[in-house]
Amino acid sequence: MITLEGHLERITYYNEENHYTVARLKTGKDQTPVTVIGFMPAVSPGETLKIKGRWETHPKYGQQLKVDSFEVILPASVDGIKKYLESGFIKGIGPKIVAALISHYKNRTLEIIEKNPEKLADVKGIGKVKAAHISNSWREHHAIRDIMRFLQGNGITTSYSAKIFKEYGKDAVNIIQNDPYRIACDISGIGFYIADRIAQNLGVPKDKPERIKACIIHIIEQFVAQGHTFAYEEQILKRCENLFKIERSKTKDAMLALVDAGELVIEKTADVETYAVYLKSLHEAETGIANRIKAVLSVPIPPLCIDPQQITQEVLRKLAIKLSSEQLNVLQECLSHRVIVITGGPGTGKTTLIRSINAVFELLGKRIILAAPTGRAARRLSEVTRREANTVHKILGYNFKDDFFDKNQDNPLDADAIIIDEASMVDVYLMFYLLRAISMHCVLILVGDTFQLPSVGPGNVLADIINSKKIKTFELKKIFRQAQESPIVMNAHRVRAGKMPNLKKDYMPENLSEFYFIEQNNPDRAVETIVELCSKRIPKVFNFDSVNDIQVLTPMHKGAVGTANLNQALQKALNSGSAGSARKDGRFNIEDKVMHLKNNYQKEVFNGDIGTITSIDTANSRLSVDYYGRKVAYDFAETEELSLAYAITVHKSQGSEYPAVVVPIMTQHFALLQRNLLYTAITRGKKLVILVGSKKAINIALKNDSPRKRFSSLANRLMKGSGISWRKCMGIEPTRDGSSAPHRI
Repeated sequence: MITLEGHLERITYYNEENHYTVARLKTGKDQTPVTVIGFMPAVSPGETLKIKGRWETHPKYGQQLKVDSFEVILPASVDGIKKYLESGFIKGIGPKIVAALISHYKNRTLEIIEKNPEKLADVKGIGKVKAAHISNSWREHHAIRDIMRFLQGNGITTSYSAKIFKEYGKDAVNIIQNDPYRIACDISGIGFYIADRIAQNLGVPKDKPERIKACIIHIIEQFVAQGHTFAYEEQILKRCENLFKIERSKTKDAMLALVDAGELVIEKTADVETYAVYLKSLHEAETGIANRIKAVLSVPIPPLCIDPQQITQEVLRKLAIKLSSEQLNVLQECLSHRVIVITGGPGTGKTTLIRSINAVFELLGKRIILAAPTGRAARRLSEVTRREANTVHKILGYNFKDDFFDKNQDNPLDADAIIIDEASMVDVYLMFYLLRAISMHCVLILVGDTFQLPSVGPGNVLADIINSKKIKTFELKKIFRQAQESPIVMNAHRVRAGKMPNLKKDYMPENLSEFYFIEQNNPDRAVETIVELCSKRIPKVFNFDSVNDIQVLTPMHKGAVGTANLNQALQKALNSGSAGSARKDGRFNIEDKVMHLKNNYQKEVFNGDIGTITSIDTANSRLSVDYYGRKVAYDFAETEELSLAYAITVHKSQGSEYPAVVVPIMTQHFALLQRNLLYTAITRGKKLVILVGSKKAINIALKNDSPRKRFSSLANRLMKGSGISWRKCMGIEPTRDGSSAPHRI
């Protein structure tokens, strides 16, 4: 760790949202200024800083100091105080007022401003209003530094200081000292362990009710992060006892207190003699889905005057497709049910059915909405149907500022039919908001492959809906002749059935296929093979573009064949040019393939979107990424939302298809090797799939057909009773005199 003290000469870049700063620090009279980078809130040119950090060497900009922590050294001399106050951080006071303050209080001026601001009014030309303004400006300027000092004293990174200050303002330190566990709930990215570290440093007893409640919420959130909608009571009791040394009786008391406060819901499970503990929001979502589906199903559907011959003729006329008897049967059922599920593996005609349903509903004059959970899946749906398709968030009118959906039961979607593709990716929360926005007279068609990986968010919605046996479900099993000719499709179905795929090894130009296996048991050699495939062999033999057409899919982030290492190796091979660097650590180059990592509704870029860096402006600390023909600008500080995308995880690939995929599958991935993961990876490739790894790893994946069961009660809720009536769901309840009156539920 290096410590430098110097004069802040110039700020090159400053992000007001997170206080990421690039500045020049002069450490001596004749010294050349050094570049410092990091989170430095509320610093101003002219201030003296004491910085602790580490030297980094940038290939273009040379040596620079990455800030770990810093403090402002307030001047002690009259001349220093004068320069400091004239630097402009207190708005509205000019040289005359500064001179008056210095003349009156001399080297005690800063002490008076900070500790006795009421005495400022004793200075000629400064009244009570101006004194209050100076005091408030001083407090605001230094408040975030107080937070930084507080966090540093508790071993917490200062990068959180901006978020904390934005949430709590000038009273942040007092708020945290009074209830340190608040920050785990109120501020994204600050977890229980950080809050608990602060609490323990402040001397908070380990059995204090606030700590126990925070432990319980933290444990449940861990289960939610793993895809569960609830945790069993016994699991919470054991973890609190073993991990946090909390007595079971006190944990039970805290759970009941959280129930009384409306934060948790506890209910007896249907299949086990124990209790399920839900976050209130998840309980509302799960019960809301079940009640809404039951209500929609209770609405009679009027008969439609169209026979099978008309359906067949219309599809043939519009799409030049002759439907199979299986597809025709499903299409007819779509016209006579409120909710229907269509599932099946690749090559079974799901896409053809979506197009055919569109054609028939248009013939009947019905308004149709097409949507998918992700931007990439929606674009693919639009391409195959040649109709407008959007994300579920977009059709629901999601407002990112207020975290609010514009469409709901009071303002439903204007549609007679809604088709959701890739429905296996829809989690409990999103399905709840979708169903709330569907009118009682709308048809909902869910299309998806339940054998793929489940949603990233909590729940197993599509599988639960199917397993309840309350929703009309069609599993397409017939593989069409054209699909039967594809080794990708046939091997995907073999994997689906737990059988070893046909592993073709020879791919000479005169004997080309779509599916290959390259045996490589050594991880480092596997990386070399993948790089050679992407940079030379596939482009040469199959004429695919190395960056745009080929996607490497891997089970995990870490390790030699994880995303992090593969991306570095592929970037070096495919785009090692010195066109510039977005960050001071040299992470990105122009023409790099990148992925956006989280939904950003302000930029209209979503988790999993892949684009290409088109420009890097080092002078203004900005870069631009092209997403499907639309350019999006990022400040350098925002590039934490980006990662290289030459290699991505299989989970991130859901809802997408690529001309060619290369999949490392090694025994090092043991913890994540599952049949549905291998199946999902294979089905992402349209024209070419190459597995690189060992047969042993493939066998491990094939045998592991019991991925961790997600705790969910949705299927049981759908199977119970009749639920809420459609009249009640529409807000119509009979009054005492028998007439109907509005009623909100």
